[in-house]
Amino acid sequence: MAGQIMRSRRLETQQQEQSRARWTTSLTKILAELMVNQVHKGNKHNNSFNKKAWKYICDEFYNKTGLKWDKDQLKNRYSVLRRQYATVKSILDQSDFRWDEATGSIRATDEIWAEYIKKHPDAETLKTCGCPIFKELCIIFSEPATNGKHEYLAASEGEHTSRAPFPEPLSMHQEESSSGSQDEEDANDPQTVQPTTLTATCNRKRGRKGIDDAIAEAILEMASASKMTAAAIEQRNARYSMADCIKDLDLMQGVDQPLYFAALDLFNKPTAREIFLSLKKDKRLTWLRGKCAVASNR
Repeated sequence: MAGQIMRSRRLETQQQEQSRARWTTSLTKILAELMVNQVHKGNKHNNSFNKKAWKYICDEFYNKTGLKWDKDQLKNRYSVLRRQYATVKSILDQSDFRWDEATGSIRATDEIWAEYIKKHPDAETLKTCGCPIFKELCIIFSEPATNGKHEYLAASEGEHTSRAPFPEPLSMHQEESSSGSQDEEDANDPQTVQPTTLTATCNRKRGRKGIDDAIAEAILEMASASKMTAAAIEQRNARYSMADCIKDLDLMQGVDQPLYFAALDLFNKPTAREIFLSLKKDKRLTWLRGKCAVASNR
């Protein structure tokens, strides 16, 4: 009897684990590469993969990871990736940003990023983590009209592209619940009998719920990442505070009044405070004079 209860509990635990998909960067990359493979084989039509493609993706994902996640879980991630692609594309549409294929980062000056994040706070995650699989996303979400060419990659790679209308960034880790997402590939499979109006309506409602769940989880992920970033900034500011800089400045010899007040203006920058407090005391005066002289000549 006790053995049966234990087996029942283990089965229940396995089912609970199966119902949730915790994504990491490496798992997401494996999924993206499998999707790219099916795009190249012509198994994606009208912005969705057919049944043959999804069967291959599910089977190979299990073979490569040992995780037997169902099609709905992988399709939920597909929807999240489409939103991530659209977000990155909207950033790269601006001339001040560029994607670095070697590192996967999105490069721009700190000033440009700060101005962009003021208008789009959710982009903070992309500034930190970049988009290492952007090249794959360009191939996965390409439109037929583009013939696989993408303006960001054409100069160096000539790869496929995508143009999706659902902006939403994606963080490094995300849990997704298995839900009945809409079988879009059925419409592209000539062997599939089209459902009745009532069945199609139910499928659309289930599909909408799956997408809504994924969006809600992505928003929670971004909020958590923003809180972590804010906490890190607050900790840094506390470690290299204005008060500590002024305290050490008051103890320095050879600081005249113009240099003193110029230093106070300089300490408004967190990086300047960090450098000043990290320098050896015998080097601080020389550094201050150099920095304040440059500032006064601008």
